[in-house]
Amino acid sequence: MPRVWGRLAELRGADLPARPLDARALAALAANPGCRRRALLDGAGVDKTALAQSLGSPSGFGQSQFAFMRGNAFEARVKADGGAELLRLTHARVGGGPEPVPGESAVPDLSAAGPEGRAARTALALREATGAGGWTLLDHPMLVLDVAGTPAFLEPDAVVVHPDGSWTVVEIKSFPMIDGAADAAKVGAAARQSAVYALALERVAERMEPAPSVRHHVLLVCPKDFSNLPTASAIDVRKQLSVTRRQLARLTRVEDIAAELPEGTTFDVRRPAEELTAAVEAVPATYAPECLSTCELAFHCRDRARATGEVTSLGRSIRGELGGLTTIGEVLAAATGTTGDPDDPAVAALRRAARLRSEAVAGGGALGGAPC
Repeated sequence: MPRVWGRLAELRGADLPARPLDARALAALAANPGCRRRALLDGAGVDKTALAQSLGSPSGFGQSQFAFMRGNAFEARVKADGGAELLRLTHARVGGGPEPVPGESAVPDLSAAGPEGRAARTALALREATGAGGWTLLDHPMLVLDVAGTPAFLEPDAVVVHPDGSWTVVEIKSFPMIDGAADAAKVGAAARQSAVYALALERVAERMEPAPSVRHHVLLVCPKDFSNLPTASAIDVRKQLSVTRRQLARLTRVEDIAAELPEGTTFDVRRPAEELTAAVEAVPATYAPECLSTCELAFHCRDRARATGEVTSLGRSIRGELGGLTTIGEVLAAATGTTGDPDDPAVAALRRAARLRSEAVAGGGALGGAPC
């Protein structure tokens, strides 16, 4: 493993600190497991925001400083007074024991040296809390999850241990929950992120005897309506857990991807743009429009996908329906009958669509001169 870490450090830039993987990145990685480029860059700890800037295709998304400060202020309010309100919401939405009594719940100190030390301290605190039979709030615990041979250290907003010994992941967001409902896209993103935390929590539980239950309903805490008062909803993440397990298992190990690169390849963001472009292009990518909201290199990959006519630039669903046709040129040629096997269902569907379009255009032209 030290040899692998050395190789990954060379790819990143030996004197540059590794950018740690977080749950948001893992959720995006699991959603696109075929992208070897992202798997390698994230595994090597490359700062993709700085890399995109060096490539001339800066990232187009990120959280504003105002939103960041507002989120921190709301989280502090939710966890005030030893997490009394948070535990009340947990009991009301998830259950798991008698109602918590303010001031009687435990909030263990999870501080330790380095992420490895904090992960070990968190595991110990979970073990002690499970056997205590009371309410325990773990504020920003540290969990670890193996991703394609690379340990990813994850820090959920909170984990609650119930008196019955079960564990619940808590995700605190600053977007509002109006009349009991929040933006579906934002809730979906929060559910995928929480599923990563729940999966890492399951790894801790597996090392205990008997293994505690990690609840499949996570607690999503948001501001109520247009106030700063917290409200919560229990989100079932069983589907997201299943998808995340399957997709992470499919990821190619980063050392295998690195071994295929030419000697001397580096993603050191201080290198010239031409050299960085060649290095990035040496690793296959799987671009889809969804990448625009999840990956810092999306603009760069989109430009390359469009330049080469890749059908993935039109969306994963369309790519899946086109079978072996991988470029827009191939699709157009198949539709016009220039190339393609007529027995191929995708080719047959394209030709039928082209025929219907021609008939519709011809019909529209004939009607164009008719009086209304």
